[in-house]
Amino acid sequence: MEAKGRGVASYQGQLIGEHHSIEATRRLITRVAKSPTRTILIYGETGTGKGLVARMLHQQSSRAAHEFVDVNCAAIPDNLLESELFGYERGAFTGATAKKSGLVETANQGSIFLDEIREMDLVLQAKLLSLLDTQRFRRVGAVQPIDVDVRFITATNKILLAEVDGGRFREDLYYRLQVIAINIPPLRERDDDVLILTQHFLKQLNERYKRNITGISEEVAQVFRNYPWPGNVRELENLLERIFILEDENEILLKHLPDRIIRGAHNPKHVSIPQPSAGSTENAETNFHIATQQFQKSLIERALSKAQGNIGQAATELDISRHALRHHMMKLNISA
Repeated sequence: MEAKGRGVASYQGQLIGEHHSIEATRRLITRVAKSPTRTILIYGETGTGKGLVARMLHQQSSRAAHEFVDVNCAAIPDNLLESELFGYERGAFTGATAKKSGLVETANQGSIFLDEIREMDLVLQAKLLSLLDTQRFRRVGAVQPIDVDVRFITATNKILLAEVDGGRFREDLYYRLQVIAINIPPLRERDDDVLILTQHFLKQLNERYKRNITGISEEVAQVFRNYPWPGNVRELENLLERIFILEDENEILLKHLPDRIIRGAHNPKHVSIPQPSAGSTENAETNFHIATQQFQKSLIERALSKAQGNIGQAATELDISRHALRHHMMKLNISA
């Protein structure tokens, strides 16, 4: 049950870009994919490519010959998600006229990707935790358990620790999922990667639409560099495809860009950047954790720069152990 791309399929299975944060993410994906770990958590804003990273983790692993199952927890109603994941026995509920295997069984020996894991309700979170701990579950209405060997890749655009604090996510499940975390950097933090991605998408769109758009003007390049891309890579790809459909010139010009993009490039602070949670209280918690992570990242990068990449010296500068520094570097996607 191979996942279908949701906006990032055109990456052709790779993270595109040359910024050091993306290079560090690619290295981390390769290392984690080849490890025996059964739980991986992916953090990233909407449109950064969490589904793509999940597929890379599967394809680069020893499980690649088996199924990759993609489940969007936000797209399936709570009362159906359990039976979709675990399956059910005949007669388990009204309408269950035959036994059905669940998606977890389908992913046996392979990987299952649970996108928007925060949207899973607390009762099902408890059952997922039990499955992660035992690699065993029961179909809805069943008595006998079923053993499986599955890698669980989960993703969220929210800060789960804030969700734990707010009582919306189980703390024990959070720590179970957090063993290995991969953070995908937003496009606005990746310097000229926006231009590299633009050329990549232009090539693909030229082939798809049988066009020959040669590139973008210098004015457009400047706008692209300054615009904060709240929808990240998906927003860029969708914008370029819109231009391919609506415009006739063989170069992308300033007049082809929507006013909001041009205004956002001149006033980036006024462009809405998606936050990982919705309500006002949640935003306050989330902003605190985001600010804390950004402050930690700044401190560590400054110390590493001063130590010319020497982790031991940087750890001494920060007054923490080498192990703690490496842990923070991995969590924040910082390369020495």
